[in-house]
Amino acid sequence: MAEDEAPKISLEPSKTAFVFIEFQNEFVHEGGKLYEPCKASLEKYGTLTNGAKLLKKARDTNCLVVHCPILFEKGHNEIGPNPYGILKGVKDGEAFMSGTFGSKICAEMEPSDDEIIVKGKSGLCGFSSTNLDFLLRQRKIENLVLSGFLSNCCVESTMRSAYELGYQVYTVKDACGATDVDAQEACFKYNFGMFSVPTTSDVIIDSIATP
Repeated sequence: MAEDEAPKISLEPSKTAFVFIEFQNEFVHEGGKLYEPCKASLEKYGTLTNGAKLLKKARDTNCLVVHCPILFEKGHNEIGPNPYGILKGVKDGEAFMSGTFGSKICAEMEPSDDEIIVKGKSGLCGFSSTNLDFLLRQRKIENLVLSGFLSNCCVESTMRSAYELGYQVYTVKDACGATDVDAQEACFKYNFGMFSVPTTSDVIIDSIATP
């Protein structure tokens, strides 16, 4: 189905959660260890600007706001001694170490006191090492609006789990970022539509009536 043929989205605030995945300085600001690889994606899609617009809309409409950072203690002992793939790069680069500039949620997306910050995320999926599912289900959430980093890694991993857990999943393409634009566009084209409704920030913003 072409994007201009996509069904109209209508979200009930009491049943909707916005899950902001890893909007941390490591990705989005100069000095972050993954900022330079992400810079092209951030600029192409306006990721941070659109993420902040989504956060404002979620707050204005009293949707549940959930921030899902990834954090490691010094030494990255949460990752095994012989890692491979992306977690090897995280450990070798000492990225997302608790208490550092890079690990902090960026100022543009800073959580308010009444918003949830998921604890325990030390892997790719937002559900697998956390109590995210419990936090959502005890609030009777049915719809998840996902955005963040990396499009083809933690966002997609979280999306797949949310889909299998039975949530109605919306993934906001222009509020996601990645270290490679081509890889990001490939996952938009081939993967997002298998496990979610791919959409944009303007569509999501228009889908919820402001009280």
